Amino acid sequence: MDPVENRPTVDSTVAHPARRYNYWLGGKDNFKADRESADAIEAIYPYVRVSAIQNRLFLQRVVRYLAQEAGIRQFLDIGTGLPTADNTHEVAQAIDPTARIVYVDNDPLVLVHARALLTSDPRGRTAYVDADLRTPERILADADLTGTLTFDEPIALLLIAVLHFIPDTEQAYAIVRTLTNALAPGSYLAISHGTGDYLPRGTAEALSTRGYDFTLRSRAQIERFFDGFDLVPPGVEVVSRWRNPDSDTPPLEEVAGYGALGRKPLG
Repeated sequence: MDPVENRPTVDSTVAHPARRYNYWLGGKDNFKADRESADAIEAIYPYVRVSAIQNRLFLQRVVRYLAQEAGIRQFLDIGTGLPTADNTHEVAQAIDPTARIVYVDNDPLVLVHARALLTSDPRGRTAYVDADLRTPERILADADLTGTLTFDEPIALLLIAVLHFIPDTEQAYAIVRTLTNALAPGSYLAISHGTGDYLPRGTAEALSTRGYDFTLRSRAQIERFFDGFDLVPPGVEVVSRWRNPDSDTPPLEEVAGYGALGRKPLG
């Protein structure tokens, strides 16, 4: 059977986080359902676009640090979303063209755009895995992943603005443990995650009661994802302030997301 026949189709009638995020970032790869969902969230939390932009800038600073200061040349980016400016491979390969990157997402529209637009420097390599974060064993066993990354060498695992779509906190911890257990010593884990710690009173409750598909977590809950890792200073920090030399950052309530980077010990 033609594998194209088995490829999942895009359901434009149901909002998807990747397309909603694309809309907040000013992209065009979204549908009416995505925009309506995004606008409804923005009506409750007017700073969501600011938060999305700051999250994207956090990703770029993390990748730049990993490639330039930590010497990482392998990246596993799960929940990559739709391509935009300065994607993971572009930042990493600008520093070392031999860097290898695997993107993972479960939206068919992301799959189409990733294969068309995420073009590697010929000295390195990028690959795309169509899979869901909730099936980490499947991700780790994927032939495109194992054919691109070498697991006996350090890898940077990027879980950027994706774990808050796992409502069961214990399941989220288990997913991260499964993925990080597969990483060699000297590997890194980067996470950004929505939080209600700085939201205006009643905002988190309003988002929850409307049934939106993300779970906000506290600093302590997010820090637990890094159990067994050594946190890179400044540790768990609001994404806009994480290793950001620019002192003119948005107020905390306009960002509402933590970010951190940890290193798996060598011993």
